[in-house]
Amino acid sequence: MSIATVSVVIAAASVVAASIFYSFQIRNQTRLRRADLLLRPYATWGSLEFQEAFHRPYWAELTDYDSYLQHVEGQRHTGTNVATFYDQVGALLRRSLIDYDLVDDLLGNSAIQLWEKIAHVIGEARTRSDHPRLYEHLEFLYDELKRRSDEAGAP
Repeated sequence: MSIATVSVVIAAASVVAASIFYSFQIRNQTRLRRADLLLRPYATWGSLEFQEAFHRPYWAELTDYDSYLQHVEGQRHTGTNVATFYDQVGALLRRSLIDYDLVDDLLGNSAIQLWEKIAHVIGEARTRSDHPRLYEHLEFLYDELKRRSDEAGAP
């Protein structure tokens, strides 16, 4: 085997090795970006301000949209802030930009609890405001979490 042949084989092997390494790097970067898309907003979720806004409707006795408005006493932005957060997570999940398992691990329980608490209020708000898609991604998030939980046989 000549030196020229050996050098061609080594060069070809180097290109193959570099291509494999690059593909692993790209896959890893994609996974990290997908995690980052959820972890950045998750820092907001953990803030005291967000937690206070989350618990305000959560612990309320909300019978309808009017009871919600009465409960928030002119502070509708707190409920909007919470619902919008989960709506954004649902949109990212719907477009497969974030990992379902990470969403479920970090936000699954709270998203389910919140939707079950305010679904009827959002339904009435959709009708009153003539915005039938209001918080549709929050609803998608809930549906997806419940569907996969039921498929897995979780309680």
